[in-house]
Amino acid sequence: MLGRITILGGGVSGIGAAILAKKKGFNVFLSEKMTLSKNSKDLLEKNNIDWEEGNHTLSKIINSNEIIISPGIPNSSTIIKKLRTLNIPIISEIEFGFRFSKGKIIAITGTNGKTTTTLLVGHILKKSGYDVLVAGNIGTSFCMSLANRDYEYVVLELSSFQLERIDHFRADIAIILNITPDHLDRYDFDFTKYKKTKYRIFKNQISSDTLIYNSDNINTKEIDTSANKIPISVSRKIKEGGYINNNQIIININNTTMNIQDLALQGKHNIFNSMAAAVAARVFEVKDSVIRQSMIDFQNIEHRLEHVLTVHGIDFINDSKATNINATWFALESMNKKVIWIAGGVDKGNDYEKLNDLVISKVKSIICLGNNNKNLIDSFSNKVDHILHASNMKDAVFQSYNIANSGDVVLLSPSCASFDLFENFEDRGLQFKQQVRSL
Repeated sequence: MLGRITILGGGVSGIGAAILAKKKGFNVFLSEKMTLSKNSKDLLEKNNIDWEEGNHTLSKIINSNEIIISPGIPNSSTIIKKLRTLNIPIISEIEFGFRFSKGKIIAITGTNGKTTTTLLVGHILKKSGYDVLVAGNIGTSFCMSLANRDYEYVVLELSSFQLERIDHFRADIAIILNITPDHLDRYDFDFTKYKKTKYRIFKNQISSDTLIYNSDNINTKEIDTSANKIPISVSRKIKEGGYINNNQIIININNTTMNIQDLALQGKHNIFNSMAAAVAARVFEVKDSVIRQSMIDFQNIEHRLEHVLTVHGIDFINDSKATNINATWFALESMNKKVIWIAGGVDKGNDYEKLNDLVISKVKSIICLGNNNKNLIDSFSNKVDHILHASNMKDAVFQSYNIANSGDVVLLSPSCASFDLFENFEDRGLQFKQQVRSL
């Protein structure tokens, strides 16, 4: 037996870490403060892993050689504060999984766009015939996947929460799409702390590694790293990297140039996602023809600017994954019709000012969906014709349909977390689609 590992948190990442640790010969204990799902309990029992739910029992945890913490548990939590005084190493699932993978790693972060970019990179590599795992914040456990087998290439979406507890994790290619204020409640409402956490993605990179970054974003263009830096931009020509010229993506890598004109992903925000994915693929020497075809036939993710239906000339767009201001900015920026905007939820300290110009020019009505939308109402009450209130998704969709005209678009892009009325953003998006289809 290699030692005792305790996993705090019984979600996807926690269960995956527990099973990988058990298969690698550790003595494993999992502690979940809430209630474990039946499926999680079945997996733990099947793998002979000790567990508890409803409480973190300190006496069962402190005899651990190492602790793996689920990303949803903040450093400010009582249990973490206690454990830090005991000097027990605390790491993330990503850090633990890294020890057991020999594959080339592409790690992707950013306040927005990281899920789409992660899927697109995975799509390109798979289309090229590579052996690829796509995991991380996207919903697939890195560790659970490794418990079955290793992969030649690993594409990881990494949130700031997952990056908080890495020590030796190193990406062959790291991608930072953008950094704008988000999750500030987790970081003492200090944007610098949030930004520094994002920077951890290139913390251990060396000169043979690559960092792809958005050189148009003030928070990413001044990065200091040992890795080979490759910029992408929509505002200027790039000598080595990616840029836009005459509505075409130009990729200049290793003295080769590639033009990409036909994209499955539309909108300015997706140009960055597509450029980053194409640059990463070229670093791994994927053929130009494969990259181009992948850009054409890629299917975007559910709940991200997803067209649901057109009802009597009214388009209904599901952007439930937009849980922050920047995501909604991209959504509104891409709209070419007058918008009935469904917004609201758990406000994470949102500053709506950056949406003012888009709301004034594109939004005719706002429907506030959530329990407390005072900030939203105060920000836009004098900028749109109507602000309405909805206590549930059925009411929100019904009201939007009644006030919309043919040629308008109803956009669900909340800018907020979903936990006041829904289980998660997926539940929110699914309810939206269900109610639209029932019109």
